[in-house]
Amino acid sequence: MDYHMIAYAFLGVLTGLAASFTGLGGGFLMVPILLFLGYPAQKAVGTSFLAIVVISISALVAHNKLANVDYKMGLLLGFGGIMGAQIGARLVEHITTAQFKRIFAFILLGLACYLFFKK
Repeated sequence: MDYHMIAYAFLGVLTGLAASFTGLGGGFLMVPILLFLGYPAQKAVGTSFLAIVVISISALVAHNKLANVDYKMGLLLGFGGIMGAQIGARLVEHITTAQFKRIFAFILLGLACYLFFKK
């Protein structure tokens, strides 16, 4: 039995729980985990998105059963996000993993401060 596979699945469970609970999509946990495992930034981001698609579909089903989905707003945000996702994927190709880690940390810290100090 490959214990690494069990550990990765367990990390997926934790990420799915956090993503479904917070609505942050899981990338805020998945990307740092993949970076810790030695993935370069570009592969960590791409791999994270594959995991997030699977997690997001499951979370959508669960939240839909609880009537917690505004489909109009979700689709509008999603369609707008298509363009941003294409641009972001191309931008990440032009930075190093070290630069990516600093930018990602800055975004997470900014978000944390905003949420912590917002009334």
